[in-house]
Amino acid sequence: MLRRGALVQRDRRWAVLGLAVLLAAAATAGSADARARRHHARHHQAAAEAYQPSYASIVIDANSGAVMQATNADSLRHPASLTKIMTLYLLFERLEAGKIKMSTEMSVSPHAAAQAPSKLGLKPGQTIDVETAIRAIVTKSANDVAVTVAEALGGDEADFAKLMTARARALGMMHTSYRNASGLPDEGQLTTARDMAILGRAIQDRFPKFYHYFSTRTFTFHGNEMRNHNHLLGNIPGVDGIKTGYIHESGFNIVISMRRNGRHIVAVVFGGHTAAARDARMRSLLDNNINIAAVKRTAPLVVEGWEAAIARAKDVREPKRAAAKLASDAPAQPLAPAQGSTAPIKPNPVKTFAVQGGLMHTASLSPLPSGARKLMPAPTTANPTAVTTIATVKRDPPPPPSLPGSRQGMLGTLAVEKIASASNSAPISDAVSEAAAKAHSGWMIQVGAFDDEKDAKQRLTLAQSKAKEQLEKADPFTERVAKGDKALFRARFAGLEKSQAETACKHLKRSEIPCMMLRN
Repeated sequence: MLRRGALVQRDRRWAVLGLAVLLAAAATAGSADARARRHHARHHQAAAEAYQPSYASIVIDANSGAVMQATNADSLRHPASLTKIMTLYLLFERLEAGKIKMSTEMSVSPHAAAQAPSKLGLKPGQTIDVETAIRAIVTKSANDVAVTVAEALGGDEADFAKLMTARARALGMMHTSYRNASGLPDEGQLTTARDMAILGRAIQDRFPKFYHYFSTRTFTFHGNEMRNHNHLLGNIPGVDGIKTGYIHESGFNIVISMRRNGRHIVAVVFGGHTAAARDARMRSLLDNNINIAAVKRTAPLVVEGWEAAIARAKDVREPKRAAAKLASDAPAQPLAPAQGSTAPIKPNPVKTFAVQGGLMHTASLSPLPSGARKLMPAPTTANPTAVTTIATVKRDPPPPPSLPGSRQGMLGTLAVEKIASASNSAPISDAVSEAAAKAHSGWMIQVGAFDDEKDAKQRLTLAQSKAKEQLEKADPFTERVAKGDKALFRARFAGLEKSQAETACKHLKRSEIPCMMLRN
């Protein structure tokens, strides 16, 4: 009996010891897991802090058209899902024209279904109606739906992107280029904060009966409820839209429209390192500007130029032809006296040539003053790049002829940013024709516009250093554009062939220098 009791007692001791070992092992494993989790959290936090995409922002008073705040507003950025604002702009255009209905079913292709998230998960062969597509794009930012819309309206996504770019140009978004309908990463898909502000205003002015979709806070699809990525909706009084976006190359972006007590502002933020950081910055911009915005609308409506109205009226069923028409029918640049010449200009005597404005209109953030348009050489100071300055005073041209399906009343109020070719304008004096004959033929590029001529000349010098080979034989000059009591100086290079201009712009954009090609 004693021996049996000793054995039982020994077994109990071993059991207790084994249990202790197991508990110790479990505690060690739990501790290791906790350490791993803490390490992962620290690594994630460090990575988030190290991620600092390029920042840009702008705040526009939509009532007056005034720029209330701007930081890197003209620096090139990738639009990410802000692209879908233009996708919806063209969809609203077809709805307004009666070419499609909210109930119209659109087929999903294999290409559309294969898009990367965020998406609804549509399958090839499925269909989705237009109104559901709008809600899915606004809230879920569904890439598969955006491509489905592009293919339904444009035949294929690439042709639809060309139409998007053409419409951007017609709106005055001169630094925006689209390569797809979704905003998924593409090196050539570029925009600026200022251009996004133009689009944010234009889609409200142009489609007031459809804009309300941007205030949709939730969307239900096949029983699944999805919340709008714009978390400022419903959390800041007065915010009524419009869109967020994110890709790694651009960071977290947002365009916001806010109305409060008769005031209306549109603000854009690019480059948030998190969605929360982006939203915090946007809150600050809204709070700092809404109470000092104008209470009365004085700015003209932001709508397309007349050539876009023609395309919409005649070619809405043929987007390929419409895009080609917008590219080929663009009026030439105004005739001007020897732009880009490096020869010294004597201040006296100075000849002044009056030129009547033609028919080309684009949107402007604020109206330009009326007055006679004049081109005259302005003396320049000595500088390393031997820059010539051309002084320009703008005037509003006569309204365009009646266009089927166009908004002629609104087009007549637009500020002038370009002058039509000589064939579309009034007869020009022999003196102007003679001066123009001496001007460079071919193409020129614009690399920026500044309040100070010194800044414009510095931009020319910088551009020459970034694209030295392409701009070696180009003639730099600044063009002074008077706007009331203020002046804007455009930095340009003349005397380029088209291929040279394209190559130069490609090099400059890689260095985050905006570049726009112009036919001289």
